[in-house]
Amino acid sequence: MWKRVKRLFVIKTRFEACLIIYALSVGAAERGKAYMVQYPGYGGWLLAAACTGAVFMAGGMIFDALATKRAAQLSG
Repeated sequence: MWKRVKRLFVIKTRFEACLIIYALSVGAAERGKAYMVQYPGYGGWLLAAACTGAVFMAGGMIFDALATKRAAQLSG
């Protein structure tokens, strides 16, 4: 029973990874807009850029983890 529930939270394909990264980017864009309203000027722009930068780093890590997992499955 728990294995089935646990399996729901595992990213298995590149398509699932893209959906997760899309959801992260939508949230980061909204948070970035809120930062620009809350902190007008240069500080708001920096915080908005940090939000989008975090999505780029997280997306890269997700894709790298998928590639590593696939390589491990193919090798043994």
